[in-house]
Amino acid sequence: MQKPIYIVLSLLGVLANMNAQMATDSEIFKTLKANDSLIFERSFNHCETQYLSQLIAKDFEFYHDISGLETSKTRFIESIKNGICNPDIATTSRRELIDGSLEVFPLQNDGVIYAALQNGIHRFFETTNDKEVPGSTAKFSHLWIIEDGKWYLKRVISYDHQMP
Repeated sequence: MQKPIYIVLSLLGVLANMNAQMATDSEIFKTLKANDSLIFERSFNHCETQYLSQLIAKDFEFYHDISGLETSKTRFIESIKNGICNPDIATTSRRELIDGSLEVFPLQNDGVIYAALQNGIHRFFETTNDKEVPGSTAKFSHLWIIEDGKWYLKRVISYDHQMP
């Protein structure tokens, strides 16, 4: 009599895990973590902005709780080039991903992954006159989509910015 209950509970457990966070050693998790590094470590921290045009979707949208909404891929990339990557600006910024905060959740249509939601927490640092000080810590959600077999960053929500 108890056997059907165990079967039902097992099935519920399998179904619940189908939409769970991806394992950190999964191919998709590793790919999106590498893409995060290209966007932030290479483009943001080292101003190698060519990665932005390769990874950002044409219909990109960036929602920020302090600086507002940006709906143009071109304007977003230009704001990085003319802002934190402008050599004439005295203050530079650096972003650091909080270890263990990155999560990836697949989005499926009829069992086929077409996108993924990547969540995490990052902290920023500001350097002026060779002196680095902590900036804000914030949460982020990135919607990555697959187009023609390649991952593109389509939507960004950057929120809950807190100063140290």
